[in-house]
Formats: sequence, structure tokens, C-alpha cells
Amino acid sequence: MRVELSYGKGTVPIELSDRWSVTVIRKPAMPVLRDPSAALRAALATPVGSGTLMQEAGRARSACILICDITRPVPNGLILPVLVRELLGAGLKPESIRILVATGLHRPNEGKELEELVGDPWVLRTVGVENHFARNDADHVLLGTTASGTLVKLDRRFVEADLKIVTGLVEPHFMAGFSGGRKVIAPGIAHSDTITTFHNARFMSDPKADNCVLEGNPLHREQLEIVRMLRRVLAINAVIDEHRNLSFVNFGEVIESHLEAVAFIRRYAQVPVARRFKTVVTSAAGYPLDKTYYQTVKGMVGPLDILELGGNLIVVSECAEGIGSDEYRDAQRRLIERGPEGFFSDISRKTHADIDEWQTQMQLKPMRAGAVHLYSPGLRPEERALTGVNVVESLEQTVQRCVESAGDPHVAVVPEGPYVVPVYRPAPQPSTA
Repeated sequence: MRVELSYGKGTVPIELSDRWSVTVIRKPAMPVLRDPSAALRAALATPVGSGTLMQEAGRARSACILICDITRPVPNGLILPVLVRELLGAGLKPESIRILVATGLHRPNEGKELEELVGDPWVLRTVGVENHFARNDADHVLLGTTASGTLVKLDRRFVEADLKIVTGLVEPHFMAGFSGGRKVIAPGIAHSDTITTFHNARFMSDPKADNCVLEGNPLHREQLEIVRMLRRVLAINAVIDEHRNLSFVNFGEVIESHLEAVAFIRRYAQVPVARRFKTVVTSAAGYPLDKTYYQTVKGMVGPLDILELGGNLIVVSECAEGIGSDEYRDAQRRLIERGPEGFFSDISRKTHADIDEWQTQMQLKPMRAGAVHLYSPGLRPEERALTGVNVVESLEQTVQRCVESAGDPHVAVVPEGPYVVPVYRPAPQPSTA
């Protein structure tokens, strides 16, 4: 059997023996919107929990639109032209509309990358597009403190805008349950002090800080409290299928509309599987998510519920930009030097996480569950040494060895990586009564 795994801007094939019992785990077929622009305009006119965009914009003198950074395949080239034209039609002047890239603590998106991110040259010519810089103190406004003690500082360009709109992709997220909505605000445009507080080891080690979990998730709870400090925020929420076609879009009050989008994607992204496997093959979802090893950790966490304890997890990721930030490199060095338990012991004492070390903490999950193997031919030798996992040269040979060592021909393959979350649901046993 030949299966194509998401990899970079294309796929990487894997040949699996016909002697094995292979389970390929994908989302069920998703609806595709035939006219995405018309669907978006209809959403703006039929809001969830708010006025229409024209009604909301008619009361505003300025607008700030948040977009995710380059790591998310949000269809900005579809969303932004429609959104900006609607705002101009409502009477806002071009100079009063700002698009802000919600980078969190990631690097800025500039030049050709910014053009790719925005997706429409008219938008770039018409309104201002700027990056958020989480470490620039003067860029932020103090809004207060959450019940758990997080000091909330957000980018003043968003806080001070009359009309606040977030755009984003709603998909499973291995810490916050689902991406999009409130997450575009925090960590998206939060100050580094805010981000490093609610990304500390206490939050990250909570069992509810997991894929597809909102109820009881401490990150989600914190994000909602932060959003409510802003009083009124609107959102455009998009859902795409495996081929990056628009499957769902809505507009409205950020919390209510996001929950509606979550309810839609949950039906497709959470896939019940009747058994666990000693060999699981997956991806880091391809471009743009697999540009760095940092983001690849999401692919490692996604299928853990169907991995037998002590099994083998094989992940493919292009890592075209290497390991990640300098701070992440440092966290990975500490993981290698101290080992998983030593690293966790060190970070558990902190009220503020070091930048990007939360991703290293999340890597502890797959490392504790089994053996992790990474296929990423582009990583340099010094970067491979920092991964903390077994970097392999041949995908097929690695799977072959894993199957043989496990003595079990059952293999699971998750081609789309973390955009699909397999959930172990054993088949009901026949009654003996």
C-alpha cells in the first residue's frame, strides 16, 4: 500500500507492506463551499451573537483586524479583501483600518513572506499591515490581572481600536484545545510577560491542556478571561478540509462564533479508532506548519491516544527553516543535558516559562509514551542532535524495523498529522448474558 503524507508544500510517499494490516486515519469527507467569497459575505450579514459587520462598522471610527502569522494556512487572500471592502463600504477610511499580524512570540512576517501571508496585493496597498512584537513594552496596554494571577498586557493598536476583529483557522490545538478565536488575541497579541505566565509548566502539565479539550482547559479558561477584558470583539472563523478548501466560515461575537466553528470541526477532526497500535506513522501537517522542528512537536502529540505505551511513533516533517528560535534551541539543549525528568523538574519551579520552552515541555508527552522517530532529511547534523528523538534516514526502513521489533503487523497512518486527532474508542464487547 502506498500512502502520501503531508510534507512541505507537497507530500512524501510511504510504501507499506501488503502483509501488514494498515489503518489510514483521515477526516470524514467534509463539505466544500462552492463560492467561498459569497459564503463569507453571507456570514458577515448573518452574524452569531452580534450585529452585522455593516452595523458594527457603522458605529466605529477605527478598526484593527488580527491575522495569524505564517505558521497557519488561514485563507487570508479570501477573507481580507472582502472584509476590508466591507469596512470601506461602511464608511471607514483606509488610514483608519489596520491589519495586525498576531505573531505571539514568533518572529515577524515581512517582505515576500508578508505578501504571501496577506494573500492579496490590493489589501497591502490599501491599508496598513504591521507585526506584533511581544517584547516591545511601549506597544502594550495593561488591562488587569486574571483570577489565576496572569498580568494581562495586550497590543495597544488592538485595544484602542473602536472595532476589533480577529480572523483565524479553527483546528485542533495540542495545548488550547482548538486554535482560532480567543487564541489569536492571547498569545497572539499579548506581551511576553503575559504569554510566559499562562504558558508555564503549571498550565502546560494540566491533563486538560490537550487537543480538542475546552471544558476544564486552563489555557482556554485564561484566554476567555482575557478576551472578556476587551468587552467586545468580533471574529471571522474559517475551517478548511484536507485539501485546504474552505469548508465552513462564520462571523460574530468572538466567543460564541468560535464555539460554533469548534462544534463544526469537532465532527471531522476527532476520529474514533477501535484499537491502539504499536506502530504509528504521522506528519507535521505539511507547509506552513512543518517549516520548523518547533512546530513539528504538534504532530508528535496528535496521535498519542492510539499509540500503545512503549510503541513507535514515526513523524515526517520538512523543517525547511531548521529547528526554530534561539530560545527554543536553548530549551532543547537543556532537555538533552538534563533528560526529560530533569528538564521538567527545572521548569516546574518557574512562575514564568522561558520563551518557547513550553514546546519542549510538550515533547515530553510523546517521549514518555514511546520511541519517537523523525524523518527530516533537511535538518543539519547539529540540529538533529537537538531534537531529542531518533532522526532516521529512510522512512520505509524505519517502519519496517518498528513493525518487526513490535512483532505486530498492525500499523496506523495519519497523513494530515495534527489536523486529525485519533481518539481510542474500543468496540463494544458482545454481551455474554
